[in-house]
Amino acid sequence: MKVKEVMQTKVITVSIDMEIREIAKILYENNISGVPVVDEAGNLVGIVSEGDLLHKKANPKLPGVVSILGEFIYYAGVKQYEYDLKKLFALKASEIMTPDVFTVGPAAPIEEAASLMVDHEIKRLPVLEDGKIVGIISRMDIMKTLIIDE
Repeated sequence: MKVKEVMQTKVITVSIDMEIREIAKILYENNISGVPVVDEAGNLVGIVSEGDLLHKKANPKLPGVVSILGEFIYYAGVKQYEYDLKKLFALKASEIMTPDVFTVGPAAPIEEAASLMVDHEIKRLPVLEDGKIVGIISRMDIMKTLIIDE
């Protein structure tokens, strides 16, 4: 079975300048857990998920620190702390989105999409053809194939 056979073709996208409140509203009203971010030309530039938006309400994880002779030495978690702070203070899609997006083509086998989702712990994959979004496939879409295959 191919991705194009189960993907959703009515893809809701947001612009890079859309405000976080509007993105949250779109996710909530459409009962979806993530949305692709596109530039003015319609090219995929990132994705905003519920997980990204949760950073707006979560306290950043403080990095591990040791004090030696009055000096603080950070030994773990500095990058995560910077990442959390960036998302906490984000105001628009371009500031909170995940820019490195895994994608799949419409002719790809379902197994390829499922493997990407499992290996990278992601819930949805934009489906691209000639660099443009033609669909999106979620974990639930793949779950449906388990019923169809029987």
